[in-house]
Amino acid sequence: MTRGRKQELSPRTSPLHFFGSEVRYAREEAGMTQSDLGAMVPCDPSTVSRIEAGALAPDRHFAETCDEAFPEHNGWFTRFYVDSRDWNQPHPDSFRPFAVYEASATELYMFEHSLVPGLLQTEDYAYAVLSRHPGVTEGEVAERVAARIERQAILRADEPPMLWIVLDEAVLTRRVGNPKIMHEAVSQLADLARQPNVVLQILVDSGAHVGLQGSMQIAETAGAAMAVSLEDIADGRIVDEPVTVAKLTTRFRWLQSEALPAGVSLERMERIAEEKWNQGQ
Repeated sequence: MTRGRKQELSPRTSPLHFFGSEVRYAREEAGMTQSDLGAMVPCDPSTVSRIEAGALAPDRHFAETCDEAFPEHNGWFTRFYVDSRDWNQPHPDSFRPFAVYEASATELYMFEHSLVPGLLQTEDYAYAVLSRHPGVTEGEVAERVAARIERQAILRADEPPMLWIVLDEAVLTRRVGNPKIMHEAVSQLADLARQPNVVLQILVDSGAHVGLQGSMQIAETAGAAMAVSLEDIADGRIVDEPVTVAKLTTRFRWLQSEALPAGVSLERMERIAEEKWNQGQ
């Protein structure tokens, strides 16, 4: 049987390729197929192929399984995984720089038209969103959910950032997961809106507005906007060019001006949580 051409790897320059090349070497030395290793994880053989090709970061469980499958490597796979968090952290590459801005911001401005912002999600809501990504493994989902929840530490800090949030009402009425998940998610938003450092407004019956072009989060420190995280279907991008940041800040202000006042928004959230999502819990 003729074997297909192997993916060329660059283990000296890419940790992903280095890990993948070591998995491939160990597997072939052990006389195992990708299906054999996949059955141990368990995962699809295509997942093993993508990891070996350096096209997919492994999760911790995959690394631990490799240590079990190839004991002669003395735990190298898990050690490398743990020591290489800069490349295997579960945030998308496009978001990682913004996580630094977010953690140091004194003010955060958020607009969302479809989903609860990642920073404000409950664990179950985050799981319901992230588990719908194509080709994702259970291990990857678990790690991404944990990373998303860990970001919320800034909300519990002694001096948390000021949050200015505008949500299209569709965020509150779109079913993600089941009614219980939605009730908890909307109730958590309402609890957050009662905090003294939070202003949360709902955009209602607004038709075709500029915010439908994409969600955004603006990180600001000491009154100066540093960067904007823009969400899209390709995992988004970070913008820090001053002219563009200023334009996006203006658009956020417009959305704020069109939204309901904070007090009225809170009442609306509480009503949606109880009337739409609280089904005899």
